Amino acid sequence: MIFSRDYIGYLARRTVKHLIDAKLITSSDLKVTEERVNAALLDELSLEDRINEEVRVILEAYSDEMRKSGAQYAEMFKKVKNELTKKYKAVL
Repeated sequence: MIFSRDYIGYLARRTVKHLIDAKLITSSDLKVTEERVNAALLDELSLEDRINEEVRVILEAYSDEMRKSGAQYAEMFKKVKNELTKKYKAVL
């Protein structure tokens, strides 16, 4: 993940504070709201990590074929990652 968990927690707190100050949301329990925003941010920001792991698993299954055909790992990684990004309709 490109950000630390501490920084994501900070972003969640600041986001909730900004939304409340702007009167865009109201919250009877600030901590619960911050935790939910934090969980949503973590989930969204870890999507690329999950996709990368899935790409590694796929390429590992085809490693023998890639070696025989002379395919470059980095090139295949990009291609498979692009396909999975399209599949999950992700924006990376």
